[in-house]
This record gives sequence, structure tokens and C-alpha cells, in this order.
Amino acid sequence: MSEPADQSRRKWHFDWRLALFAGLFLPLLTGLGVWQLERAQEKKAQLAQWQQEAGGLDWAEQQASGLEAGEPVTVSGRYGEASWLLDNRTRDGAPGYEVLTLFFPDEGLPVVVNRGWLQAPRSRDELPEISRPEGEVRLQGRLSEFPEPPVLKDVSRGNGDWPRRTQSLSHQQAKDVQDDVAGFVLRLSGPEQPGAYRADWAPDMMGPQTHYGYALQWFSLAAALVILTVVASYRKTGANDDNDNG
Repeated sequence: MSEPADQSRRKWHFDWRLALFAGLFLPLLTGLGVWQLERAQEKKAQLAQWQQEAGGLDWAEQQASGLEAGEPVTVSGRYGEASWLLDNRTRDGAPGYEVLTLFFPDEGLPVVVNRGWLQAPRSRDELPEISRPEGEVRLQGRLSEFPEPPVLKDVSRGNGDWPRRTQSLSHQQAKDVQDDVAGFVLRLSGPEQPGAYRADWAPDMMGPQTHYGYALQWFSLAAALVILTVVASYRKTGANDDNDNG
């Protein structure tokens, strides 16, 4: 039985260009994956600490220990009169506002509370009617940054009437109304909270699972780089091939 005429086979061939490319990007991709794993562990430890502290620290004690975005908060006090209507917030295709109201705890600094989404009236000239619970209430939620986009700024101070429509709300704008207001907004945990509207937003905080997902992506890219480099380093050789001079 005669052998096939094509005696070609693949043979390892060192290519310094492939080696340089892989040598530059493989440590980078691997390092990014390791960094995401470390971030996931840090976030898990942070979440565990926050959950433990949330049950044992009141609002004033949390302020004293330092506030962070994403931290769970339980606070008792009263809603104030000042409310901002954060404009251009849509839900299910309907235009509306997020209602942010100043809240005065029994102890500790006042805080702006994001009470959720409220549909806008048909006429742009009208503002929705908002109400607030009377008397003392107990709120649960998480801290978030003030809704201040990096490009769009709205520094209008209003005419003294409440509520006020605004495109964004910075900490300084809130301080113009209440000088000692906290540096974070309290987002209510859900529509069952006192004074809540449609408070069903997705959490701001990136959880550990997200970091694990990013780590898997970086490691997968690193593995693909190694495989492609190895495959590309094998050249077909045989009796009919020309001499390979590099």
C-alpha cells in the first residue's frame, strides 16, 4: 500500500514577533484577572462588614465611622419640606421624576432621601403632586452618590417654592438648602418604605459576582492568547515546501 504523496507535517518554528506579542500581553491579561479576583474578595469582606454593622450601628455612629456608597443604612426621623424632582427619568417608556426629599434623623446629620420614581403630568408646565408621611418614620436603604452627571450640570437655585425641578443634584446644591446635610443620598430599599414611590431600581454597587465574571473574561483571553500563539508557531513543512528563511 503506497504512502500518500503529501508528506507534509507541522513543525515548531520560533517566531520572535509572536513571542514578543505574547510576552507583552500575557502578563497584562493575567494580572487583570488576578486583580479582579482580589477586588471580589475585598467586596465580599466589605459587604460582610456592612451587613454586620447595619444591625448594630445607628445613623450617627455610622457617620462617625465614615460613610461609603453602597453601605446599608437604617435611620429614624422625619421628612422635611424640601424636595427636588430629578428630571428626565423614564420607566416603561413613561417620562417622570425621581423624588429626593430632605430627611431629619433623630440623631446625626440630615440626609437627602431618594424616594423613587413618580410619573410626570402630561403638561410640562405642571409638576406632580407629592406628599410625605407625617410624624416619625423608620427608613431602610443604601447610600449612593449624589446624582450629579460629569457633563450635565444644573446650578439653578429655584424660586423658594417646593418641589423644585432639577436636571441633577450636587452635594453643594443640597448644602445651599441645609448646610450640614450628609455627603451621600439614601436610596430607599423598596416601595414598602415610608414615603416611597416606585423604588425598584437596580443596585448601584458592583457585587463580588461581577468581579468574578470579569476575572473569567481576562483569564479566558490569556488562555486564548497562549493557544493561538502555540498554533501559529507550528509551520507546515514537507518535501515540496520551499526553504523557510524566517
